[in-house]
Amino acid sequence: MEKDQYESLKKELSTTKKIIIVPHKSPDGDAVGSITALYGYLKKKNHEVSMISPNDFPSFLQWMKHSDEILNYEMNRDQSDDLIAAADLIFILDHNAFHRAGDMETPLSKADATFVMIDHHQQPDDFATYMYSDTGMSSTCEMVYHFIENMGELDSIDENMASSLYTGILTDTGSFKYRSTTSTTLRVAADLVDLGADSEGINRKIYDVNTPTRMKLLGVALNNMVILAKHRTAYITLTQKELDDNNFQKGDTEGFVNYALSLDNIVFAQIFIEKADEGIIKTSLRSKGNFDVNTMARENWNGGGHKNAAGGRSDESMKDTVDKLISILPRYEDDLQSTQI
Repeated sequence: MEKDQYESLKKELSTTKKIIIVPHKSPDGDAVGSITALYGYLKKKNHEVSMISPNDFPSFLQWMKHSDEILNYEMNRDQSDDLIAAADLIFILDHNAFHRAGDMETPLSKADATFVMIDHHQQPDDFATYMYSDTGMSSTCEMVYHFIENMGELDSIDENMASSLYTGILTDTGSFKYRSTTSTTLRVAADLVDLGADSEGINRKIYDVNTPTRMKLLGVALNNMVILAKHRTAYITLTQKELDDNNFQKGDTEGFVNYALSLDNIVFAQIFIEKADEGIIKTSLRSKGNFDVNTMARENWNGGGHKNAAGGRSDESMKDTVDKLISILPRYEDDLQSTQI
């Protein structure tokens, strides 16, 4: 956003407003971290604020301050619709298109509120009056930090907000190892630690969460992994039966695809997870170097994301979905082979 937009938004926020904050469907650490931090900031300005998530989020993120106040749209549809319809301002965080909010797409598209978007994904839809979009940012949490900074209110960030923001930066940078981690990202993270974020404690809460069933499910995933060395590609499949047999809980498969990507000379990895209740195969794509999985996800998997991390879905069977992957790889062969790692 330009300076005049910040000034205009400041004026809008100078009086009490009814505000809704919305993350994307199946919120991750960056989504939950950004909405809870922004919630804390706006509550300090005496606004009436509600957070509404399209669906539930993993238990290992539920320690963050205010996370227990997030409404689950699937469980509170009527209440949520009423709040959206009455809102003066709606903040869209960590996504840039209404369809990324699942079943909330319809009430959001009908809302009379002023929209504020803060997001770092590519190709945003044009719906927001105030649009802070930067694909070069490591995370939406880093952007929320800069948003508050540009509002001239960094001193409003307390320990709880700092912890939420640090969590999103940590998770969306893969613990600061992805190329989106800039020197500015590290300076912001350091400032958040100075403001009270417990880096060691947050790491433990996010990553030391294995259960016996999750470890067994990881074993199944690794056993299912297929390496296509010719294409510098590896993929993993998990069927609904395999999930059920291992007592799958939301968030259990987080990071599984990175095991495939960690293999020597592999530059592209993909995981396919069957969601029988939705009738789809959910997929996550990861890459190294300059191989662009955002483009691949948009062209083939009804999705998108970032250059090195994207997601999508398939409406076909698991077999047909895997066959599709194998069939499209030759189209990307030049990029796969030329990628430097």
